[in-house]
Amino acid sequence: MDDKNLELVHLLRAVTVEFGLRQAEFAAANGMHTTDVRALICLLDATRAAEPATAGLLGTRLGLNSAGTTAVIDRLERLGHVTRTRDPEDRRRVLLSVTPEAIRLGQDFFGPAIAELAGVSESLTPAERDAVRRFLTTARAAFSGA
Repeated sequence: MDDKNLELVHLLRAVTVEFGLRQAEFAAANGMHTTDVRALICLLDATRAAEPATAGLLGTRLGLNSAGTTAVIDRLERLGHVTRTRDPEDRRRVLLSVTPEAIRLGQDFFGPAIAELAGVSESLTPAERDAVRRFLTTARAAFSGA
């Protein structure tokens, strides 16, 4: 592969490193582990996708065993970032929700960068957005093994 073909891969890697550093800063500033931040992101993503956010889903997405998943949920609940509620349709199942306070903390910290990226996205043509979406979707699939 020549350098031209790898340029986007290297840029994506640099973005993920920077994002990881910001996640670590956010975690440290709020008494969390970086895994806790990833858990909150997974729960928010599940909510956006209208998926039931359960411990099983969270464990699978984070690659954690049952004990590790429970530890993350317990920590986030103690910090007031997550609530557990019984599923009204299946009382055996417990649903996880990110609290409004946790959402506000995330918006305060990550909001400016998200707004900047959304602004750039608005300036793209539909074809350019489609190309970016295709690249990022393929990148995600390549790393997730999907």
